[in-house]
Amino acid sequence: MEEFVSNFTNKIDAKGRVSVPASFRAVLTVEQSDEIFCHPALDAPALDAGGPRLVKHIRGLLEDLAPYSDEKDQLATALFGESEYLKIDSDGRIVLPQRLRDVVGLINAVTFVGLGDKFQIWEPTQFEQARQEARSKVRDLRALLGQAKGRASE
Repeated sequence: MEEFVSNFTNKIDAKGRVSVPASFRAVLTVEQSDEIFCHPALDAPALDAGGPRLVKHIRGLLEDLAPYSDEKDQLATALFGESEYLKIDSDGRIVLPQRLRDVVGLINAVTFVGLGDKFQIWEPTQFEQARQEARSKVRDLRALLGQAKGRASE
């Protein structure tokens, strides 16, 4: 299956339109989708986005929770109640609704970030900070994993 990979920064025009990276559109085509499911991320100042695979994953999370439970309703509200389907036009652009732009402070540009089965939409300077933090954490994790592997072979 195709994955969303890499990152791309594109400008937002005066009408709130932004070009979706061609490689991301190709993944959506494989998923047989001409629109993007998009909601505010739960754990980052970004928007989570993707196609039917992302929606299926969210439905699976909700199915694991007790019917009519507060947890299920709260998660459904956060993931479906705050979401939008964004139609990709013939020029490969979407219109980012002002409500979603306001959630993450998108003004002039966005950075699309591939995360495998989904992607995120970030304000570019916020993404750069998050990218640097992630690389630092991964370096620390790599060092810890190397130490653990060395102890396991003793």
